[in-house]
Amino acid sequence: MIKFKYTIILILFLAGVVISGCTGGYSFTGADIAANIKTVQINYFPNQASLVQPNLSNVFTETLKDKFLSQTNLELVSYDGDLVFEGVITNYTVNAQAFQGNETAALNRLTITVKVKYTNNLEPAKSFETSFSRYSDFDSKTSLSSVENDLIQEISTELVTDIFNKAVANW
Repeated sequence: MIKFKYTIILILFLAGVVISGCTGGYSFTGADIAANIKTVQINYFPNQASLVQPNLSNVFTETLKDKFLSQTNLELVSYDGDLVFEGVITNYTVNAQAFQGNETAALNRLTITVKVKYTNNLEPAKSFETSFSRYSDFDSKTSLSSVENDLIQEISTELVTDIFNKAVANW
């Protein structure tokens, strides 16, 4: 009986050593970040679209920061990050969609496009520069101002998910 207890303790101890020795890129969020990457720098994304919505830059930038803080163990830094995100909002448009027989639109579409430069200072081959675009439709009988804040948050969340997946999830 005593020998059995010692065997169980030894097995648990060895399992703990093996598990604690495992470092690397697996996480339940899908992020695949090398163990030597410790910091992320997310610069402010200014709105350079022809139609400027005052809160968009702030909402987008903060949503991107929140994603990395909640989904990774990376420390957010102001400069010299292992991973660096910078860019601009290049498009913010509202267009009519789904025309009906009487030539009135049933839906309007808000589209946001963001140009992102991602620099991985420790694994430069994983760096990229690309544009991401997402949209959301809303009823044409509804004024943009009444749904704009919700749409901006929704689209920003989708854009950030796309950026996160391309940068660190290897999707």
